Amino acid sequence: MRRPESELDRDIAALLAARAFIEIRHLAGSTLHESGDSPEEALERIRFLANLAHNLPGVARPRPTTPSRPGASLGSWERATAARPMTGVWHAAGPKGQAWILHHIGQGGRTWTPPPPLPERRKGPSRMTPRQWAGLLLGRWPVRTPAGRQPLPTAAYVLKPLDTETVCALYDEARRLRLGLGGGGPWLRAHLDPDGVHYLLPNPASYYWPGTRISDAEIGWWQCTALLRMRDGEQVGGLVAVLPETFAALPSTLPRRRQLRLAHRARSTERDAYLWGRDHEAECTPEFCGYVPAATNSAPTTT
Repeated sequence: MRRPESELDRDIAALLAARAFIEIRHLAGSTLHESGDSPEEALERIRFLANLAHNLPGVARPRPTTPSRPGASLGSWERATAARPMTGVWHAAGPKGQAWILHHIGQGGRTWTPPPPLPERRKGPSRMTPRQWAGLLLGRWPVRTPAGRQPLPTAAYVLKPLDTETVCALYDEARRLRLGLGGGGPWLRAHLDPDGVHYLLPNPASYYWPGTRISDAEIGWWQCTALLRMRDGEQVGGLVAVLPETFAALPSTLPRRRQLRLAHRARSTERDAYLWGRDHEAECTPEFCGYVPAATNSAPTTT
């Protein structure tokens, strides 16, 4: 009986991790005479192997595939990497790393087919699961508290409509206060629909849940999901850190049922502003967008 590809990927990851660590140990303990490489070349080789192999132990012994936000659906990338756990390592390796992988698999006498390319993140929201439909019909807010954490305050369980100026101000504040999530600056302002309506809701990932300690400080802001309408009309996702008092001060004007539907849409939209910007890059000119690129301006990133 043929072994599942996911199981074979995990065995391959364990094999490659062992080979990488053996090679690193050899390079670290070799003298110039033994290895034939200069110390700089040996160090560069060690760096290459460490970058290639640092995710392999996690592939070999994976944790259960669960969304970082309880109650959210798995996206297309998460489903692809669940079916083929080596997908991320393979596609991040580049030609040199892929050649190293195939060489050691061949040396180990294994037969292995590389995973297919990662799927394109679909436009619009993913399909809702039966559980999500039931929650919507029952009026349950989709943002759930991770196990062992304190729930967000009542003021956080709201979705708020925003105009473009307000969205840009929130991203600017996050960047100015160095909250770690936010960006875009002039790029974002130039590429959002100037007359569009955007939506924002607190939707922290488990690792950004308020109270989590990062660099000896507790997170005191809310990681928010934004549903942004771009200049071509497409709705894409975004992430921005917002102070609780800033969010509470934003007006809320939508009926609860509409908030629930939009909250589900925002949480399940796969394409984000970064991917939209990548696809738009070829036609992004000052004449077309009114945006003049600068070294410090870039599309918002997501986490």
